Amino acid sequence: MTVRVVLADDQPLARSGLRVLMADHSDLEVVGEAATGAEAVRLVNDTRPDVVVMDIRMPGMDGIEATRLITAGPATTRVLVLTTFDEDDHVYGALRAGASGFLVKDMALDDILAAIRVVAAGDALIAPGVTRRLIADFVGRPAAVRERSPRPVEGITEREREVLTLVGRGRSNTEIAEDLFITVATAKSHVSRLLTKLGARDRIQLVITAYEMGLVTVSR
Repeated sequence: MTVRVVLADDQPLARSGLRVLMADHSDLEVVGEAATGAEAVRLVNDTRPDVVVMDIRMPGMDGIEATRLITAGPATTRVLVLTTFDEDDHVYGALRAGASGFLVKDMALDDILAAIRVVAAGDALIAPGVTRRLIADFVGRPAAVRERSPRPVEGITEREREVLTLVGRGRSNTEIAEDLFITVATAKSHVSRLLTKLGARDRIQLVITAYEMGLVTVSR
């Protein structure tokens, strides 16, 4: 199945690089390009892509507001934020807005393409190296800023607690299965139940929850 993608970035070279690379992959198709958040929202409404690769800093409507509008709309489009993390502290706003993934622009292009496929398949992804800094800053903010209150671990089994801890450490379903000596299908089932029980939208929210519950700590 072909993954239909919209590229949203105010830098033409950034869009061009991804478009040229994706042209060599038959399972990925660029169906539109946007230089602003408003254009991205319009393209999603017009083309209903599977994934939007979204920059944050764009003129006019930024990527955060565009993400909020896209994920709140009727389309099933998922948003993959591609940003320069060290220079952009608005990534937390994109998390709350409903983004399904976070990547940094200095990642290998092939890794970015792999992330597009992961997000299109319904999973969520945070780039290696970003998770620790993202969570460290997020959980260190006052609750009023984080818009979440710490919650006790209630209503989940001991095995689900173990799975949630591993999700918080950034482990994939395959890695969780290896760590706990269970099948990948069983690991995926545990993650699905955690999403339901904890009212989490996706894997990224499970990561945040694991930190808030104290199952995973940040090394300072």
